[in-house]
Amino acid sequence: MSSAIPKPSLNPAYERVRRNPKFHELVRRRSRLALTLSAVVLVGYYSFMMVVAFAPGLLQKPLSDDSALSVGFPIGAAIIVLSWLLTGVYSHFANGAFQDLTDEITRETLQ
Repeated sequence: MSSAIPKPSLNPAYERVRRNPKFHELVRRRSRLALTLSAVVLVGYYSFMMVVAFAPGLLQKPLSDDSALSVGFPIGAAIIVLSWLLTGVYSHFANGAFQDLTDEITRETLQ
């Protein structure tokens, strides 16, 4: 007797999910949010890297006359904090509106 796992593409439940308009809405909304948040992080990070590479003098300036910290340190820390905050934004949507939509899709599929 074969213990092969059935392919999801052959399962009628998967086909019902794929035909559900709410599933397409979920995919569209989740993809748009993920791409937007990723773009924000990448633009910030690569902008910082470009300044480091091509204009390091801008980041070497001290925060104040008697400061040992340069301008680059809080900017780099802000990029890291921004990444954490945007992860929180995604989690908020994933555990809120996206989860509600997923639950609706699941209920409709299992009927």
